[in-house]
This record gives sequence, C-alpha cells and structure tokens, in this order.
Amino acid sequence: MQRVLSAPDLDFDAVRTELGVTEDYGADAQAEAEHPVDRYAGEREDRTDLAFVTIDPPTSMDLDQAVHIAADADGFVISYAIADVAALVAPEGALDQESRRRGTTFYFPDRSVPLHPRALSEGAGSLLPDQRRPAVMWTIRVTPEGAVTQVSLRRTMIRSVAKLTYAGVSDDATRGRLHPSIAALPAFGELRHRVALERGAVELDLPDQEVTRTDRGWMLRLAPHTPADMWNSQLSLLTGMCAGRIMAEAGVGLLRTLPPADHAAVVALQSSAAALGVPWPPGATPGQFLAGLPRDAPATLALMSAGAGLMRGADHLVLGGDTGHATAEKMSHAAIGGVYAHVTAPLRRLGDRFATEVCLAVTAGEPVPDWVTRALPTLPTLLRSAGSLASAADRAGIDLAEATVLADRVGETFEAVVLHSATQNRPAQVFLTEVPVIAPCDGDPPPGRRLTVVLRAADPSARVVRFEFIPDSGQ
Repeated sequence: MQRVLSAPDLDFDAVRTELGVTEDYGADAQAEAEHPVDRYAGEREDRTDLAFVTIDPPTSMDLDQAVHIAADADGFVISYAIADVAALVAPEGALDQESRRRGTTFYFPDRSVPLHPRALSEGAGSLLPDQRRPAVMWTIRVTPEGAVTQVSLRRTMIRSVAKLTYAGVSDDATRGRLHPSIAALPAFGELRHRVALERGAVELDLPDQEVTRTDRGWMLRLAPHTPADMWNSQLSLLTGMCAGRIMAEAGVGLLRTLPPADHAAVVALQSSAAALGVPWPPGATPGQFLAGLPRDAPATLALMSAGAGLMRGADHLVLGGDTGHATAEKMSHAAIGGVYAHVTAPLRRLGDRFATEVCLAVTAGEPVPDWVTRALPTLPTLLRSAGSLASAADRAGIDLAEATVLADRVGETFEAVVLHSATQNRPAQVFLTEVPVIAPCDGDPPPGRRLTVVLRAADPSARVVRFEFIPDSGQ
C-alpha cells in the first residue's frame, strides 16, 4: 500500500535564487519578446489547410510542435510543424543574446523559467490552438517498413486545431476515438520504435519523479508514462535524425552526439543481469534487452539504472571549418543509433533554432546565414553549461520535496528496491516503493531486491535524505 506523504509549503524561490535563475530578461529583450516581428512573413507557404494538433502536458503553454499524419498504402506522410522562433528573434539582438546566456528553459515543481519571455514562449511563438502561427514544417515520407524516403522543410503559416495531452491521446487510442489528424500515430510510433531497437537504440524507462500541488499541499508522485509519450517521441526522433543527416552530408551544423558504450559498460550490464537471474536473449542488443524487461519487476529498476552506464558522454558537435570532416562515429548518437540533431524544441532549447536554420539553408541550396555560422562554434559550451544548471535545478526541486515530506519520518522503515549497490565512490541507491523517493542508502544492500530500509536523515535546509540498510531488518 502506498504511503501518502505531503508538505504544506515548499520554497522553490529559494532554490531559484541559489541557482541564479530568474525571469528578469532585461528591458530590451523583454520589449523584443512583447513586440515580435516575423522576418519571413512574405515568404511563407500557407498550410492552414492542414489540421495540425499539439500533444503536451496539460499545463504546458510553450508549444513547440504540431503534427498531422496521413497514412496510405505507401506508408506515412508526417507533417511536423515546429515553432519558427528564429523568425521572431532578431539575430544578435538583445533577446538573442539573453537567450544565449540562458541556454534552456529551467523547470521547477511550481513553475518553469522560460528560455524566452512568456510573451514569446507562451504567446506569439507558441503553436496555441486556433491561432495562425509561423512555423518550419518538416514533411517526411516513411515506408511501411519504417524507412525514410523523402524529406523536405520550409517556412509556413499553420493553425493548430486542438491542444491534446499524452494521457488523453492514450485514452482515445484505447477507446478507438483518436483525433483524425493523429489516427495513424500509434501505428507509426510502434513501427519506428521497432526500427529503433533493430538499429541498436537504447531507451531507459526509469521512473520520473514529480512534485505536484494538491489540496493537501505538495506531494511526490511518479509521472505516468503513457503509450502516447513514446509515440510522440518517435516524431521528434525521426525529425532529429533527418536533420542530423542533412547537416552531416553538408558538413555544417550542430549535432547531438553520444559515443558508443564502451565494452566495460556492456559487460557490467550483462553481469548485473546474470547476478539478478535475468536471462539475456541470444543476439539481443542492450537496447532490445532493456526494452524486453517487465516494467513491474524489482530487477528491472536495477537493470535500467545500470543501463545508464551505456549513456555517458553526451555532447554537441559543431560541423564546419576544422570540424567539417568528423568521422561517422564521432558524429553519431549511439543511444539513437544514427546521426541526430535537436531541432524540435526551439522555444525551450537554444541550439534548435540555429540547427533548424542550417537545415533550411542547406535544403534550399542557399548559404547558411552569417549570424548562424558565427554562433555555431560558441554553442556547445553554452549548451553544456545550461544543461548542467538545468539538471541541478531539476534535482534541487526534487531533493527539497523529498527531504520536506520525510522530515518527520526519521526512524521509520520503508520498503524499497535497490537500484545499485555501493561502490568505493558512492553509496548504494534505493527507490522507495511506498512513496516515490530515490535516495542514497548506507550499508551494502543487494541490487535488484525488495527489502526494508530505515530513514536516518531528512534535512530540508540541506536538501538531504539518507537511508540505511540493516541486514536483519528483513528482505
């Protein structure tokens, strides 16, 4: 039985202040965001004839992507409209410079701090329903076998007809009443997921912790993973791989990369599976092995956690100039199984705006704009810094919630699953089964087992929670 733990109030403002994350964009940048001008208004193709829909969390207003899928005997035609942020942000102006300083949108349990002021990110730039909006529309033809045969992109004007949610789309699919614009989404998503696993992609299905406000205060819960999450992610992955190929072939752009997992990481995962008594199917890739695990088994959490060792070293690679002849391995994203780029979330990620401009120029046979080529070499450092701060923000919010809801439970016992055992450099880590907390644990608990741990510390001021495994406390 799940234990309900809550806290009446949590001070996330203190976390934002500590991290230096604010919504003060400066007067000039704010003014640009409040009065954006579409620099390409006269060049757009009107595609308001297509009934685009968006799929996002229910409270999201910064809507980057809208989709329409048509299925026929030749497969699928994906029309994927991405908010045209570059058209609304003056190159090297105040808003551009401020967005480069930030690098990304930062998320906290009570609210986000957007990459761009809300007037743009949740207003003029967002693909809100029943509004004409500038967008870069990708058109991608996918065969019934999942192969890409045709790709194009161009600047358009579109109109979304509905703001859908992941849970709602999943429920509609179950009930056979999907919106006509995405009736083919489940078939497309499942197809591309199978293709991804066949090419060696790796997906880690670890639980997502979420802090939510309720009538009883702030509560910890697990964010539900729905089938629509996976289907929708395949749209973004497909588009990112097409963008990556365009830039790799042209030798200019910004790729998202991940080196192949080293042999030791694969052996470690195989050893963990053997120790937990989980068979590894002959010939299965790590991604296929992990995807085949039962979601509700304690060993699955431990193996997914061990699988994180396959995903180390993600970075961005600039193509062009001295880096224009990078090797295929250096350009590849191993977890995706191919060349890949971020282009589908320009309202929330800095690099997407620049990568999209490269793709537009290359496919049109035009030079990449000077303001883009000047920016490209600076982006990896900016994005690394922003990613580190975003991770710290996400973790700090969760840590504060965990420590606060558990503060008066020190000394109590909890049922837990061990995600990984202790090493010389770090303690063991456990995931509570009664309330969604992931925390360090003293002692030497065996991985992939259900057992009992004792809460030894929960300090909201330090945002620290710590458990202890006592062997005779029961397993």
